Amino acid sequence: MEEFYIVFPEGDTQEVPARLPFNTLVDMNGNVLSLPIPTNKMIVFRVARIKTNETKGLSETLHFLELMSAEELLAYTKEGRTVLDDRF
Repeated sequence: MEEFYIVFPEGDTQEVPARLPFNTLVDMNGNVLSLPIPTNKMIVFRVARIKTNETKGLSETLHFLELMSAEELLAYTKEGRTVLDDRF
């Protein structure tokens, strides 16, 4: 049996349906965001670390999230693409 969780910076956890790739941008529910994002004024987390705990019959994957600042998110918006070269 496999279980997947996101771990917010303050330590709260929430179950998600599937494994998330490292360095992916996600919303507050662990949904992967499509790039470019519409604005840098939204709550966005980055998957900063992944840890898997395995016990008999259970695999538990923890995705540790990091809150992104508005300044960091600018690079992932359509407007930021033209300023910071073509990152996408």
